[in-house]
Order: sequence, then structure tokens, then C-alpha cells
Amino acid sequence: MVIRDGQYRDIRVEEVVLGDLVCISFGDKVPADVRVIESKGLKVDNSSLTGESEPLLRAPECTHDNPLETKNMMMFSTNVLEGTGRGIVIRTGDNTVMGRIAAITSQVTSGPTPISLEIRHFIRIIGTVAFIVASTCFIVSMISGSDLLSALVFMMGIFVANVPEGITATVTASLTLTAKKMRKKHCLVKKLEAVETLGSTSTICSDKTGTLTQNRMTVAHFWARGEIFEAVMCGEDGKPTGRGLPVTGAYGDLMRCATLCSRSDFKEDDTDVPVQKRETVGDASEAAILKYCELVRSQGVTPNAVREYREGYPKVMEQPFNSINKYQLSIHTGGPNNSHILVLKGAPERVLAMSTTMSTEEGPKPIDDNIRKQFQKAYDDLGGMGERVLGFAELILPPDQFPPGFAFDLENPNYPTAGLNFLGLISMIDPPRPGVRMAVHLCQSAGIKVVMVTGDHPITAQAIAKQVHIIDNGIDVTLLIDDTDAPAGEELYGTGRLKKTEAIVVHGEQLKKLSETTLDSIVANYHQVVFARTSPTQKLQIVEAYQRNGQIVAVTGDGVNDAPALRKADIGIAMGIAGTDVSKQAADMILLNDNFASIVTGVEEGRIIFDNLKKSIAYVLTSNIGEVTPFISYVVFGLPLPMSLMSILLIDMGTDLWPAISLAYELPENDIMERPPRDAKIDKLVNARLILFSYMHIGVMQATAGFCTYFFIMMQNGFMPWDLWGLREQWDNKDLDTVADSFGQEWCYESRRQLLRSCHSGFFLSMVMVQWGDLFISKTRKNSMVTQGMNNMVMNTGMISTVVLSCIFLYTPGLYNILAQTPLRMTTTMVGLPFAVLIYMYDEVRKCIIRRHPGGIVYRLTNY
Repeated sequence: MVIRDGQYRDIRVEEVVLGDLVCISFGDKVPADVRVIESKGLKVDNSSLTGESEPLLRAPECTHDNPLETKNMMMFSTNVLEGTGRGIVIRTGDNTVMGRIAAITSQVTSGPTPISLEIRHFIRIIGTVAFIVASTCFIVSMISGSDLLSALVFMMGIFVANVPEGITATVTASLTLTAKKMRKKHCLVKKLEAVETLGSTSTICSDKTGTLTQNRMTVAHFWARGEIFEAVMCGEDGKPTGRGLPVTGAYGDLMRCATLCSRSDFKEDDTDVPVQKRETVGDASEAAILKYCELVRSQGVTPNAVREYREGYPKVMEQPFNSINKYQLSIHTGGPNNSHILVLKGAPERVLAMSTTMSTEEGPKPIDDNIRKQFQKAYDDLGGMGERVLGFAELILPPDQFPPGFAFDLENPNYPTAGLNFLGLISMIDPPRPGVRMAVHLCQSAGIKVVMVTGDHPITAQAIAKQVHIIDNGIDVTLLIDDTDAPAGEELYGTGRLKKTEAIVVHGEQLKKLSETTLDSIVANYHQVVFARTSPTQKLQIVEAYQRNGQIVAVTGDGVNDAPALRKADIGIAMGIAGTDVSKQAADMILLNDNFASIVTGVEEGRIIFDNLKKSIAYVLTSNIGEVTPFISYVVFGLPLPMSLMSILLIDMGTDLWPAISLAYELPENDIMERPPRDAKIDKLVNARLILFSYMHIGVMQATAGFCTYFFIMMQNGFMPWDLWGLREQWDNKDLDTVADSFGQEWCYESRRQLLRSCHSGFFLSMVMVQWGDLFISKTRKNSMVTQGMNNMVMNTGMISTVVLSCIFLYTPGLYNILAQTPLRMTTTMVGLPFAVLIYMYDEVRKCIIRRHPGGIVYRLTNY
């Protein structure tokens, strides 16, 4: 609604231009950035823009240089909660604060994810190793006199043997499986690679409002009878929890005033819903008081207790809250002796100044210096906890001066506003979500730093940070909230204002003035950090500072102001219920239940992915030695080829595929959330220790098993091992039918070919058997398999699948000829079994030593 040429016009938002005079009222969405020139009780909700859960009063006066802080600015797309007003449009579209946030969001990118970097690193290593080994073998083969075609086939065999073909399927299965598991735990993964990123996270920058807190103001304490009491809370069953006071005496008077002096009410008769979850009309503070009064009066049993109570005290006049008076007042009938009751609430110091007595258990008592000191201490204590405090007072109007039916005049007040009876204080706060404190503690136990980044006030932010364990109680906190003692140059940890403490609270106005070096010093040295009154650009700046410090950063948020930081973070996490569409689009993952505690689940699942990928790669790589050495022995030692290229493919693309993927389903080891976050520079997916262990420990045992089977079959047929050296040329000569074995018996080419097929099949089956032992040891990196158990049914089925596939490959008539295999006798199939047992026993001893001597030589050499 705009005024043009002196006329009211209802136009589309895109038609609003600079200089338009806009009319705003309750329920509207602000159509542009508007400077307020006239207001009547005008309040807006800036929570999506600044993170403040409190409605903000708008007025024509400029109160701050920062457009987000001053009272005479309304921002595009924010909601009007109360009152009416007019303003002049100063920014539209992309030029608004919201538009600039959108522009920043579209410009920033998070870069490649940690898992993609790890897989690239793995591909480079394996590709390099495969190329070098294959090329070397090709050159040696050519030097030894092989023809070009044979040498090329030989080179391809070596290359195929070194490349783990099943790893792509394993990575995809791991990420997809975990994404499905997390969906059941209320985490919707938009980007598969983000799942592992959360497990690698070392710093979580979390918004406060709606993420750590409920985004719902709740009565926390009240001051009555000279004492501060904790307010009762609403339990899961809808009944009050905690120690409540009887609603009599001074507390009864306070509750009467709080119940009557309110413009808030429940929207519907949804009495089957717990009080705290019922929808209300009115601003957040009034709704909090309404719900508290309903809880106290109904005790979770009597529905609509407040509404019934109010019916006994009909309202005859009301003076709404305004920024000049700083109080709200209403007058009701139903007082003693058919009198009127004036009830009032507002700024505590203002309400106390309007009062001459204070309600006590003995009756009203004149306010003296002692009461004022008690009041100031209670006010400071409640305010120091980051709570919003309101004062309450009442006055029983004399019936002779204000008889029934008296006409109270709001424009020309004909009722007293002084000499009131002060009743007490009620304080409210947006409380932490249930389970957030434990979730933060678990993150910290896992070595993850949790940082609060909010647009709210520093005192409120610090209070919530202490409640949720981001800042420990009882420790010294460095405060950077003003320019006091600010040096001219850069500040470093331990100098100037950056005192050597564990915790720090930084105000957004100070953050603007800090150099990049000073900010880097803060993020590197303080372990408990709160950034308050931050703008969207500053949130982005904070994320970049932690990333410069080598941290993998997760950002949680629900507002438009969080979008740039969500996009820039290694993983952005948005809220599914309270989150804006902008934040959800910028994020990689969405918490469907808006619960910060769900992040802990994501961290654990992400770590499981990395662990299981390591296990899968270790499992796949061990067979490479057993697959490469037959070709090396063929070229270097002149043995008849112990294993064919087809046998390698049957292992890599057949029997190994299901077991490798099954490791993605492996349960976590018991210390997974006690480890520090992995250092991306050191703890790689594939490192030297993993390759050394896979190739030189387990791989050598597997190759030995294969060669033992090879020599066993040859010996059964008359060829002693020492007579096989250098026999390759004669063996491969198709025109030579007089190759003699160790006992002088001559073998024709076709007989030799059939014997060699038996050797290929024996080597293949031995590799399958030792891979069983390898699969068992790959279940854990440190735990004993006895502790881990055999609960992975996908793996158990995978082991059966290897047996079934092996039997199909070796014993299916016609198929084994196509695959260049041959059936084996039972005695031959058992040669590789002892080596599978040896591999299992060897690794159990290794893990036992690692558990007993962490950091010892065995740990340093073999713990991958």
C-alpha cells in the first residue's frame, strides 16, 4: 500500500520504487528497505535477518549508524507483528540488505569436499603405482624376448591387477547407505559427499536462535517476596515440572497481573497439545507470559484456565505499550468490593518509579532504599543471565472515585498512573533446546570446537553459551564489546585486549575493526568463542578465518543472514522447520527436526564412512600383491604363468566386489567419537602405512598362499619347483610337445595348457580363501574381531557369495571353459585355508599390541 499523488494505491511489490511512501500495518511483509517516518506501536520480526527472537520496536528516530541496529529502518521481507506506520523506500530489489545477502551467497563456493580430495589423492597414488609397475614389467618383458602383443597383454594384466575396480561402487554405496540412515534420524542429505564432510568437521559455527535455542520465548525466573525463583516448565506430558509456589499472597497478585495485563491469547482450542506448543496471537514476550500463566493455573489438567480466569475480570480499558511510556496498562472490573483493578507491566525501572509500595506476604510495604537495592540486584542478576525482564504493578481503584460503569478515557487519562503497588519481576529467555547441552559436550569430547555466531546481544549470547556448555561456567572470559583499551595496531593472543583465557566474546562492531591477523589469532587460540551482533558478511568472514586456520568448518543456521556462511562452509546445515527457503537452498544438509543434537549423529556417521572406506580400500589392495607377483615371476624367473588375467578379473569384479561393499555396512568401533577430528593434511584415506601393511604384510602372505597352491599342483603332476625356473619359453612353445617333467615324462602343449589352467584355478581359489581372512581383519582398525562381533549380515552374506561364485566359476560345465578355469580336487582347494587362519591370527596379535601400546613402534608402522 503506497501513497502516490495524495492517493492510496495497492500495487505489486515489484512496482515499488525509490521514494515511494509506503503504509505498513500488522500482518504485512515489508516490500523494500524502508526508513520509518511515522509509527504507532510498530514492531517487526527481524529474526530471519539478524537472529533476534524478540520483536523489535520501530520509530522515526535514528538510534545507530548500523542500518541493522537503528530503530528507524525496516528491511525487505521482514514481517510486521504489531502496530502501523509509514516509511519512505530507500532500497529495492537486489539493492536491499536482503538482495545483497543473496548476491554474496551466489558468489561464494565451498570448494571440493574433503572426501573428493581424498579420492583424488587415492587415484593419483594407485594410478602412479599401477603405471610404474606395469610399464616396468612391459620393458622387462620386451627385453626378455617377448613379442609386442604378449608384452602389451602382460602390461594390461599388471595394470588391471593394481587398480581396485570395486572401489567406485564401495564409495557410492557407503555414502548412499549413510544418507538413508541419516534420513531416518531426521537429517536430510542434499549432497552425498557432505555426509563424510560432517565426520571430518573440526569446527562447528552455530547460529543461536532456532538452532541452539527453541526460537520460543519462555518464562525462566520471577522475583517475588524478595527472592528469585525458577519458573516451572512444561513437561512432555503437558504438566508443570519443578517446584511451584502456591498461587496466593504476593505471588498470587503477580500472577493475577500477568494473566490480565496481556493482549495475547491462544489461537484455537487445541487443548490436547502441551501448553508450550500451542499457537498464540501476540508478540513473543506476551505469548511466553500467557503460556506460563496457563501452565500455572491449569496444572496441565484444566483447559483454557487463563481464558476462564479473565472472564472473571472483564477488561474495560487498555493502553498499549509505546516507546515513550515503556509500559502497557489495562483496567478490569471484578476487584474487591466491586472495584476496578488497574494492572500494568513494562520496563522494570519505569514500573518501580511509578510505585510507592511493594507487595509482600504481610501486605503492601512502602518502597525504601533496602527494597530498591534488592530490586536492583535481582534486575542485574536476571539481566546478567541474558533474560528479558518485565516489571509488574497494580492498583485497586477506590470504588467511590471509580464506581461501576465509570468511563475511562484513553486520550485524556482520567485514571492514576502513580502510587502503584509493585508486584515483582518476570524474566524470559529463548531457552536452549532439550539435548543441545549434551550434544555440544559430545562434540567437544570428539575434539570438535563449537562456536556460537549470532546476531543477538552479547549478554544474551554469553548466557546461552554457558547454558549449552559452549563456554564453561566459572572461567574467565575475554570481552571484546567496546573500544576500551583498544590498541592502534594489530592485537595478538596474550597482548592488549586478547587476554590469555580459554573463552572470548566478540561484538560485531569490534569485529569490523579487527585486522585479519588479529581475527586469525582469536580463532587459533581461543577454544570457547562467541561472536555476537554479527552481520551476514561477518559470519562469512568468521568461516573463512577458521578455514584459513586449517579447520574443516560446518555452519548451522536458519535465517537469510546465515546463507552466505552456509554456502562458504565445508558443510552447511539448515533447519527444516524454522529455516527459511534461502538457508535451505544454500545448505548441504537439512535437520528436519531443527535439533542441534542430530548433528552428533551426522558426525558419527561421517566418521564411520571414512573408517569403512579405509577398511574397504585396505581389503581390496591386499590382493594386488597376490595378483601382480605371478606376472613378475613369469617375466623375471621364467615360471609358467601362475595366474591368468581372467582369474584376476574374476576376483576383482566377481568375488571381491560384494565383500568390499559390505564393509560400508560395518558398525562403528567403540572409540569412534572419542578420537579427535582427523587432520586432513596427515590422516589421508590412503597413506604410506596402509599401503605398507596391505602390500608388505597381508599381501605377501596372500601371494605365498597362491604360490604354495601353484607349486602343490605342479608337484602333484611331476614338476618340482626348482625345475620350473626358466621353463617359460619351452612351456609356451606351441610347436614343442617334448617338455619333460622332473621325472622324465614328456608333456605335449595341450596337456601343459590343461595343467596350467588347473594352476590358474588353484591360485584363484587360494586368493579367494585368503581374502576371507583379509575380510575378517578389515572389519576393525583397532578392536578385536571378537569384540566387534559378526553382526554385519551383509558381510556374512558376502562371504557365502564368494563361495557360491567360486563354485560357479570352477564347476559349472561349459562356463569354466569360457573363463579358462578347470574343476579342482578337494585336497587342492584346502591348500590356501591355513594361510587365511594365519592372516587372522597375525592381525589379532598386531591389534592387541596396538591397544596395549598406543603410540608404540607397531602402532607407528602399521596403524592405518
